Amino acid sequence: MVAGGGPAGTAAALTLARAGRSVLLADAGTGAPKIGEALPSAARPLLRDLGVDELAISAGHLPCYSNLSGWGSSALGCVDFINDPNGHGWHLDRPLFDRRMREGARAIGVHLRERTAVRPESRRQDGSWTVTLRGPAAAETVHCDWVVDATGRGRAIASRCRARHRTRDRLVATHVTLGAGTGADETSSLVESSEDGWWYTTVLPSGGRLVAYFTDADLVTPDLRTLHGFRALLRQTRHVLARTEAHPFPPNAASRRSPAHTAHLDSPYGDGWVAIGDAAVAFDPISSQGILTALYTGMTAARALHARLEGDDRALTSYATNVAALLAAYQRNRHSVYALERRWAERPFWQRRLTPTRTS
Repeated sequence: MVAGGGPAGTAAALTLARAGRSVLLADAGTGAPKIGEALPSAARPLLRDLGVDELAISAGHLPCYSNLSGWGSSALGCVDFINDPNGHGWHLDRPLFDRRMREGARAIGVHLRERTAVRPESRRQDGSWTVTLRGPAAAETVHCDWVVDATGRGRAIASRCRARHRTRDRLVATHVTLGAGTGADETSSLVESSEDGWWYTTVLPSGGRLVAYFTDADLVTPDLRTLHGFRALLRQTRHVLARTEAHPFPPNAASRRSPAHTAHLDSPYGDGWVAIGDAAVAFDPISSQGILTALYTGMTAARALHARLEGDDRALTSYATNVAALLAAYQRNRHSVYALERRWAERPFWQRRLTPTRTS
């Protein structure tokens, strides 16, 4: 049983199905739709290994040829992908990407349940689970050997199994989607630091533009919760503001908030369950690793789970070791990135990222 039909869940379902396992993939489809996400070119080999590279990243997405950054100085830097052996990245139509991934899973025999939530009820004497599926029709009871938690930061399965998690910071995103632009638009993403956080903007396959501001939850002022306050803060930027001028604010535009903090489980697996993607380890978006990590952990956890079911008692321990190494590398890289910005080192947001991390 795989709970969650995003990139992590579908990667796990695809891997298990190709290993000959019977898999039920349940996607609750709840929460606000994810928009404005970029997929780095490093994901191409993973998608190829999953057998969905042509399906998932064909028409419907925009190419991303470079990343721009106003970070550490007022000058705009650029990292382009011209020499990347995997080619360019993508600005995703995220609902389309997820849907095609699930279609690929269904095509190889994965049983798919849309708009269906998973609730583990109890363990049977043989160690298998009794699980309730709640979807558009009446609730249904099924049995499975293992449950894979791909439910994102909510960790619906791991939390129910009383797994301990740690939160590293309080980062949140306040974001607005602008209307379609007039004239040509670049195909680059952009980050720009500011005194109490940082900004991100990117074009969308729809022609619109996502604008997001990241800061800590306790630093979100009442004004930022309004569109007027969001626009006032936006006007203090240089590079992001310039890229929004061709995009109108829709009359009914509203700012939304999303969690963006770093968090992880003490252990990404337990008795009869394993967590993947954001349920196992969630990263600050400055890393640009969200979907990449989801695909990687989904695939590696599924391989470990298959090996465990074949009798390898150390397979999931090896998976946990891989996740720990991934987290350690991320933390080093995150610190290095934030350390590049020294103009506001005395401000609380930047101070917190230049000092040792506390967990909770």
